[in-house]
Amino acid sequence: MWLVLALLAAGLGHALAQESSTRGEKSGASVDATLLSRPAKELFSRQTKPLPLAARSIGFYSQGCLAGAVALPINGATWQVMRLSRNRNWGHPTLIAFLERLAAKAKKIGWNGLLVGDLSQPRGGPMPSGHNSHQVGLDADIWFTPMPSRKLSREQREDVSAVDMVREDRLDVDPEVWTHERTELIRTAAREPEVERIFVNAAIKKALCREAGEDRDWLAKVRPWSGHDHHFHVRILCPADSPQCKPQPPPEPGDGCGHELDYWFSDAVIHPAPPTEPPKPPLTLAELPAACRALVTTP
Repeated sequence: MWLVLALLAAGLGHALAQESSTRGEKSGASVDATLLSRPAKELFSRQTKPLPLAARSIGFYSQGCLAGAVALPINGATWQVMRLSRNRNWGHPTLIAFLERLAAKAKKIGWNGLLVGDLSQPRGGPMPSGHNSHQVGLDADIWFTPMPSRKLSREQREDVSAVDMVREDRLDVDPEVWTHERTELIRTAAREPEVERIFVNAAIKKALCREAGEDRDWLAKVRPWSGHDHHFHVRILCPADSPQCKPQPPPEPGDGCGHELDYWFSDAVIHPAPPTEPPKPPLTLAELPAACRALVTTP
């Protein structure tokens, strides 16, 4: 049995190490055409465990998959994982190590501990709900609500809601809930060298710009994005062990606190009109890197 698993891991590890080359395309060509046309979110969400492979992030953050994922333990001295029923506490080992380190540092700046939301699925890939990214095991959502002193039950982790940090008019943070400790938490995360981006609501970015003081170089990594009122989204760099991971272009120079914020406070963004175009169809398995195919065709 162990020999079979070892041979399986070796064979798949070889396939996953290939670039998107002729050999890689041929390796995926044997997959049934009907399967290739299926929505990838259906195929990856069915995988409840990772394959026993060397860790590899494959593809781009919003179009890829994850081999050799490891789980962030649901309880730590300085963190708790939320929404356990989703089974999305999986990531590349570099991400898991980062989160454990950040949680310890957060404690030192007066943050009781982290409530951690979604990372990735056991084999990465598109999710059936909630995210376009989080596909390669390098993204994590961290709640703006601090961890309570008690251990939350599984039921509480499903039912407790994160606190909205944004004022009702969407133009700034809510002073009733926003505190400077949240600025320090994001500053601490952004200063970690492996962090590539941090996404927050534009009103939160405005507050960070206001509170940063003279120490501002970390602000370049923090970018406004819709839907990040209750949590911040950390994205780390492609690891050295993942040659098929596609990096994001570096952020534009500057602290991002100037006129580039104006767009996010325009009426068209704060009060968007109903969409006139039909939603884009979901990604199919064929649209992901060829090396991802083995992750949903191997039990």
